[in-house]
Amino acid sequence: MAAQATAAPTSTTQLVRPTPAPSSPANAGSIGGAVFALVLVIGLILLLAWLAKRMPGFGGAAANPALRVVGSLSLGPRERVVVVAVGDTQLLLGVGAGGTRTLHTLSEPLPVAAPTASPAFAQLLAQHFGKKA
Repeated sequence: MAAQATAAPTSTTQLVRPTPAPSSPANAGSIGGAVFALVLVIGLILLLAWLAKRMPGFGGAAANPALRVVGSLSLGPRERVVVVAVGDTQLLLGVGAGGTRTLHTLSEPLPVAAPTASPAFAQLLAQHFGKKA
């Protein structure tokens, strides 16, 4: 018998490299959506802060009851005259971009108007947009 040469069967294994998945539009859309949502939330916060600053009736209670603003009058975009009560003394102050200055100490206190109850939010909103409540 002739020796037959048995060769091991040659198996060709191919290395299959996975092709990188193309960046799908879904990924780009989710990032864009997240950025849009973030900008929207920050814009909403800034808008609400601006409205709270502009609308009357949202001021908190005074930190010191012995110091209060009796009245004020706007003289320009950045200047105003303010009457401040400090205990029993009332001061006329000039407030502007350059700072605050005492203009006069009043010999007789100004009459203090009775505090009014702050209206409900719906009434403030209707007044702000010119609608009757």
